[in-house]
Amino acid sequence: MAEPVDDANREHANREDANREDISTAHALTSASHRIDELRSTINYHSQLYYETDAPEIPDAEFDALLVELRDLETEFPELLTADSPTQVVGGAASATFSPVEHSVAMMSLDNVFSREELQAWGERLDRRLTELGDQAARTALVAELKIDGLAVSIRYENGHLVQAATRGDGRVGEDVTANVRTIASVPHELPEGAPEVLEVRGEIYMPIATFAALNNAQAAAGERLYVNPRNTAAGSLRQKDSSITASRGLAFWSYQLGEVVGGPELESHHDTFTLLASLGFPVNPEATVLEGLEAAMAHCLHWQQHRHDLDYEIDGIVIKVDDLALQRELGATAKAPRWAIAYKFPPEERTTRLIEIGVSIGRTGRATPYAQLEPVFVGGSTVAMATLHNQDQVAFKDVRPGDLVIVRKAGDVIPEVVGPVLSERPEGLAPWVFPTNCPVCGHTLNRPVGESDHRCLNLRCPARVAGSIEHFASRGAMDIEGLGEQRVQQFCELGLLADVGDVYSLTETALLDIDKFQDKSVAKLLAAIDGSRTQPLARLLVGLNIRHLAGAGSQLLAAHFGHLDAIAAASVEELAAVEGVGTTIATSVADWFGDATNQAVIAKLRAAGVNFEGPAPSELPQTLAGLIVVVTGTLPGFTRDQAEAAIKGRGGKSPASVSKKTTALVVGAEPGASKITKATELGVPVLDLAGFMVLLETGTVPAPPGGTS
Repeated sequence: MAEPVDDANREHANREDANREDISTAHALTSASHRIDELRSTINYHSQLYYETDAPEIPDAEFDALLVELRDLETEFPELLTADSPTQVVGGAASATFSPVEHSVAMMSLDNVFSREELQAWGERLDRRLTELGDQAARTALVAELKIDGLAVSIRYENGHLVQAATRGDGRVGEDVTANVRTIASVPHELPEGAPEVLEVRGEIYMPIATFAALNNAQAAAGERLYVNPRNTAAGSLRQKDSSITASRGLAFWSYQLGEVVGGPELESHHDTFTLLASLGFPVNPEATVLEGLEAAMAHCLHWQQHRHDLDYEIDGIVIKVDDLALQRELGATAKAPRWAIAYKFPPEERTTRLIEIGVSIGRTGRATPYAQLEPVFVGGSTVAMATLHNQDQVAFKDVRPGDLVIVRKAGDVIPEVVGPVLSERPEGLAPWVFPTNCPVCGHTLNRPVGESDHRCLNLRCPARVAGSIEHFASRGAMDIEGLGEQRVQQFCELGLLADVGDVYSLTETALLDIDKFQDKSVAKLLAAIDGSRTQPLARLLVGLNIRHLAGAGSQLLAAHFGHLDAIAAASVEELAAVEGVGTTIATSVADWFGDATNQAVIAKLRAAGVNFEGPAPSELPQTLAGLIVVVTGTLPGFTRDQAEAAIKGRGGKSPASVSKKTTALVVGAEPGASKITKATELGVPVLDLAGFMVLLETGTVPAPPGGTS
């Protein structure tokens, strides 16, 4: 006969199990938070390179993989999702080189899928939403467009005249590139009689492949550096202060969407948009087509995946959109992308070639990156002679050796990489490659910190590090010093004029005029750009200081919280990490940087040069929302999305992008996200209108709903 169960022992065991589960959950949350900090820092850094400087360091596919990992972690741990996460924002900041333009209708990004299965999953989500909306008839009507690899712009016409053109920027604010867009032959300056009173046309500026090839041929004939690819060259060509340079680059334009329209015809479908655009003289891509059903869309994607190089312009995927415009409005959008559209990204292409040698380059943070010198091979639409090998572990894992026949992939059509060797073709006796122990530039011992995959040159005076850090300091995303590019920085360093970023402000007219072929006008322009950079905001200075892990978003947070560079420099790791959105990884890196004597000497030079160290004034608002979490969805009268979030954060609250059981209240404006309201209802989270939001801001108390209690 079984012994009776001791209730006290069973209760004790249950408590023990619960405690273990709580500890495990807490550990998982801490680990996820740390990884999310790392991912956001890395993604923001590479996003800045791609969107703001047109100089990416990693392939699109690798960047996409980082975003997917971050998105998955934020889905698993929704309490860690923030409104400024890279998964929630569009593009990059606008350059200070051009005047800012606030888009009347936000220019959103697109969510990506990379396989048949992911496209099918998107289609199933779309079907569920359409069913909830009660629609059946238009469910399968889709439009497929080639995903042009260029730069998104919005061109505004008033009373038939082109009045403004702007880049996408961060989706809300772009760069005024009107003068440059006017030089593009395929962009109409005037519209025909009967055009809408106001018409904003969205589309893609791109460089035809033949034009790109001719440009590089001219560069080669002049002994100049070759451009990397048509996309970055098009973006750089459009972002020229001298519009005559843009005019000489042979850029082209495809139109594909409308922004604000006043006085236009009533359109029922997306393909009606193409008809209107074509009738007004805009170039519309002839390959855009209406499809019935997701299977037809998938077949269309696979067709163009095979025929992408039949075109005289680069594409990197297919965009699938719901055709019915009314349904588009009902389906709505997330903070970043419309729910009625998806981008199917083509997989990277692969070719084989001979690996001649493996070299190691040193970046601005001292990162030592191995790279492959290859026999030139045509892959992904261009000829490749060099490819990244990432780090020591990747070289060892792939076991590629000089002399191997290797597989090369043009990942994301940007930066090629070596996938691995063709072992059946390996010559006998080929020795494995050994990672060097010393920096190939300065000879300093290379260091690989425990737990990291990269070697680094720790010599702050390494010529490669010095030049890279100065180039970064002068870049668009930092101090934005026009004329101080890679070649000029390299020249100044070799002449002994620059040893660190502080020396930028010591450059004199006399010293520059002594340099061969440096003309009076160029000297004057460079010195004026340097002088103008002294007043850049504190956040840009922080970006320019080249502090590892600290990108634009973290710099903005630190500048806003501390208000002065000296306060940041004096803060402890704990004080820095306490700033929401910063975290321990960034905080440690910032504290270490300011604690270094060499960097302190740089700060002294910048201070003596009169560079701005002050940030925005700290908030003096009452901290009525301290400890509270308030989510906003939809448009509130009198508030932009950023202003609503600032009102919450300025009073000590948090404003993540999603609703969870920890949410204090959900504030609902016009055209809200239905999923947030549903989630709030399921969890019993109070839902407030504008009046309730104002009460909450003032008192910190969630008001009772009319006729009842909250």
